[in-house]
Amino acid sequence: MSAPLPAGPVLTVNAGSSSVKLSVVGEGSSVLSRTELPAPGLGGEDHLASFLAGAPPLGAVAHRVVHGGRRFLGPVVIGPEVEADLGALADLAPLHNGPALRLVDEVRDALPGLPAVACFDTAFFAHLPAEAATYALPEDWRGRLGIRRYGFHGLSHAWTARRAAEVVGRPLAALRLVSAHLGSGASLAAVAGGRPVDTTMGFTPLEGLVMSTRSGSVDPGALTYLLRHGGVEADELDWALERRSGLLALAGTGDLRQVVAGAGRGDAGCQLAWATYLHRLRAGVGAMAAAAGGLDVLAFTGGAGQASPLLRQEACGGLGFLGIHLDGERNGAGPPDRLVSSDASPVAVVVVEAREDLEMARLARRLLGW
Repeated sequence: MSAPLPAGPVLTVNAGSSSVKLSVVGEGSSVLSRTELPAPGLGGEDHLASFLAGAPPLGAVAHRVVHGGRRFLGPVVIGPEVEADLGALADLAPLHNGPALRLVDEVRDALPGLPAVACFDTAFFAHLPAEAATYALPEDWRGRLGIRRYGFHGLSHAWTARRAAEVVGRPLAALRLVSAHLGSGASLAAVAGGRPVDTTMGFTPLEGLVMSTRSGSVDPGALTYLLRHGGVEADELDWALERRSGLLALAGTGDLRQVVAGAGRGDAGCQLAWATYLHRLRAGVGAMAAAAGGLDVLAFTGGAGQASPLLRQEACGGLGFLGIHLDGERNGAGPPDRLVSSDASPVAVVVVEAREDLEMARLARRLLGW
């Protein structure tokens, strides 16, 4: 066995659906520098060079890759064969995998010879219980084509579950937890006994909650109807479901802040979008709690989950039957990684800062033997 590579800070590259986040993570999860750039990419080599100019010598790069398919069940060092296989998966997460691979090339050009690790959002859910991962579809589709529920936002859900357990001061293995990653993309995960047991996203990141520009769950019959009778081609359907649906389709904007503001002004489209978003969110939390066998902790994370007291208030306002009760003062503006439920609430509600960068750095270090 070859000797472990020399340890050093890890550059994490997170190509999301609305931004690109870069962090340099040092020892003990210390963040030495970080920045966020608009999607779809770094916007040219000058941005990357400027960010790296003040960084210390790096030991590795960790890239967030959304869809790992059936092959990639954990982090892997990126080589030519891996990169080719990842390219073949691009159609399964078109908002993410393609941009992530372009960033792999751009960072490699800037940092030649540095080991690069792919960290997969699907890996956290690779061992979902069969009943949660399986679609009731013909065996040939499930076997030959790999049609199953993969789940996404796994890096965020993994970090959030562990951090939420720390916030409430209980072992994760003893908790029934639902994490809500609410940003431009949105998903829920149920964690019981320290392991994920269900999630709202499925074969692609389209399933589940209403999102910024993605539809969330739609009756498959409606989609086949569009293909047969709506004059819609498959590529157009993909594009519309990924980029022209969700809040954007209902309210004319995919920005949840603008939707909430418009709803407050009486805009009918924004009111419908906000109500639909909340309806799907509350229903999803209930379903995840059932999958976990009950609920001890509800954790909010992601851009909207962290930043919006109103979102947490409105979501939890319809979940009192689960034993969820917020404390208004705690739920107001405050630092992340805190309790926002009342002392009398049987279910702890916490806000956790999304730290996919720390999770990616942890996975890369472990893979490289540091």
